[in-house]
Formats: sequence, structure tokens, C-alpha cells
Amino acid sequence: MTTTTHNSCDPAFDFAALSKSGVRALQPYQPGKPLDELEREYGIRNAVKLASNENPLGPGPLVLERIRGELGELARYPDGNGFALKQALSAKLGVGTAQLTLGNGSNDVLELVARAFVDCGDEVIFSQHAFAVYPIVTQAVGARAVVTPAADWGQDLDAMRAAIGDRTRLVFVANPNNPTGTWLTGAALQNFLDAVPSQVLVVLDEAYFEYAADGATGATGYPSGIAWLSRYPNLIVTRTFSKAYGLAGLRIGYGVSHPQIADLLNRVRQPFNVNSLALAAASAALEDTDHLAHSLQANAHGMAQLTGGFESLGLEFIHSAGNFVSVRVAVRDGMSGLDVYEALLRQGVIVRPVANYGMPEHLRITVGTAAENARVLDALKTTLVVP
Repeated sequence: MTTTTHNSCDPAFDFAALSKSGVRALQPYQPGKPLDELEREYGIRNAVKLASNENPLGPGPLVLERIRGELGELARYPDGNGFALKQALSAKLGVGTAQLTLGNGSNDVLELVARAFVDCGDEVIFSQHAFAVYPIVTQAVGARAVVTPAADWGQDLDAMRAAIGDRTRLVFVANPNNPTGTWLTGAALQNFLDAVPSQVLVVLDEAYFEYAADGATGATGYPSGIAWLSRYPNLIVTRTFSKAYGLAGLRIGYGVSHPQIADLLNRVRQPFNVNSLALAAASAALEDTDHLAHSLQANAHGMAQLTGGFESLGLEFIHSAGNFVSVRVAVRDGMSGLDVYEALLRQGVIVRPVANYGMPEHLRITVGTAAENARVLDALKTTLVVP
């Protein structure tokens, strides 16, 4: 028997050659710059972060109380099936527990769908300016991404329908979309779903559902995909507790689907993929309707503050149904969105550049507290000489 050894410290040894071709082509996801990193790098105190679409109010008091009650059990593994949370979701959403898949954030569920149903050489459809995780999970499983052109910054369902072919296994549709904030009406989505072949899965990503469904964002005709599951067995709806419920740091989301689809997703789901604090916090968040209402109200007020400020500065923005808004900041010759982003960093304001989404002239800004929103508007005014 012959054994070959390699010196892993040898710079000539290329581990990338051992990886799958789709993985080699990937670039790591770039999260928003952390506050402590900005303060350390620029010597700034009291910086504000409006880059990651987090709830500025954080979790509610019931969530914090429930988390404290779980701290004594941290040596125990969590409930791998998430029984209590599934019961709570079942009651709230009117679905069976067998239709639920829990994830380490809804991103986890998106990856589970790709792993369970998409093979090397298959095709996955999503729109231009779509959420960065869609191409990541597509390439990671060796599938071919089919990117359809956007229409007025939103997803063009006619183009997506026309792109479906024999190799199509999955279509990602975000409603509202991130980073543009655009939304699709119930009528448009139902027409699309009626035309999708039954063997093609459609993931309806509703990460910002609570904000859009609130009505204060002006998302006329915005639907709930969960109401359509019995009509469209090939539909998977994903949601998260990271946004309106303020639990981004605990990473918990879920998918709702036909029981057979959920069963297959749970087969590839890692054991204990959701931690015990997240399970307890999510259950409590569903109960704390007052805090959710307060969060939605704060978002509506903050969105009006930001967009009103953009209008005063003469800046174009994309009307958003989420808790963020993308604004065109490249209004001076030679200044890109990234230039403005870096100028804001030097003033202690973190927002999100979106050139990697095909939007080099825009920045995505999360709705923050009134003081945070005022801070970013002041920083923009200082940075930009608006005609």
C-alpha cells in the first residue's frame, strides 16, 4: 500500500484544487462592518450602525426574561425538533407542525432547499439585484444560476417565468426584495405560481414580511404566501425572527411547506441547528405582540424621517416595504457609492454599499432610531454637495 503525504505548509500546495468548482468560484459573504471595528480603525466613539437591517429597538422584555430563564440549562443540548416553537408557529400561522422546518436563520433554510433538491448541472433562477445568499447556495451545490433582469429595481416575474427550462429545479423570489425593498402583489405572484411547472420549486423569501404586511410602508396588495400553500404544493415560504422580532444575534428562522418537502429538508438539516436560547426567544417573541407593534410603528416613523430627509437633499431613493431603503448617492462627478460609504465611515456612520448587487451608485440604509436616522442624514449632507 502506497501512502502519499503533502506538506500543508508548502505554498505550492493548492487546497482550492480539492474543492468543488462552484465553491472555488465563490467569494465570501461580506457582512456589515462591526461597530467596534470601525471605532478601533478610525478612532471614533459612539458610531452608529445602519447596515444590516436590524431592529433598532432590539428584543422585547418578554424575550429577555425568557432567555434569562434558559441560562441555567446551557449545558444541555436544545430540543432538536423545536417542539414548543413549532407548536407556537402552528397556532399562529394555521399550519401543521409537519410543514415546518427550523433554521439557523432563514438563510439556513434557503441552503437546505438547495442541498435537498438541486444537483450539479441543474438551474436556479433569481432576479438581478436579488439577495446575495441565492447565488451563494446555487454555486455551492454546483448548479447554474440563471439571473433575470430586473424591472424598475424589482423582480420581473414574466422574465423569470420565461427563463424556466427543462433543467430548472428552483426559483428564488424575495418579497419584499433585499436590497431594493420592492414588493410583488398577490395577484402578480399568483399568476406566476399558476404558470410554474409543478416539478419546479418556488421559494418565497418573506424575511421582511411583518414590515410589509403592516401596511404603514405602503405595500399595496402585499400578500402572505403561507395562505397559498394548499394551492401550490411546490411553494416554500421562508421567514425569520432576525428582523421585526429583533433576534438577529440568535439566528433563527423557519420554512413552511408541503409536509413531504419539510420532511426532506429535515433529513438534511443538521441536528441541533437551532440553539436553546433562540428557541425560547422566538417562542416569547411570538407572544409579545405589543413589542412587535411598537417595532413596526418605530419603523414607519423612521422610514418617513429618512425618505423625507432624502427628498430635502434632492436624493433619489427606491420606495421600500422593508426596514431599509436604498438611496442613490452618486450625485457628484467622480464620486461612487463606495466613496460616499467611506466618507460616512469617517463620520462614524456605517451603512451598506451595494455595488455587489449591481447598484454601484446606491447605499442601503437601515431604518434606525430617530437619533440614528438624524445622524446619517447629517453625515450625508456633510458629504454630498447636492445640486
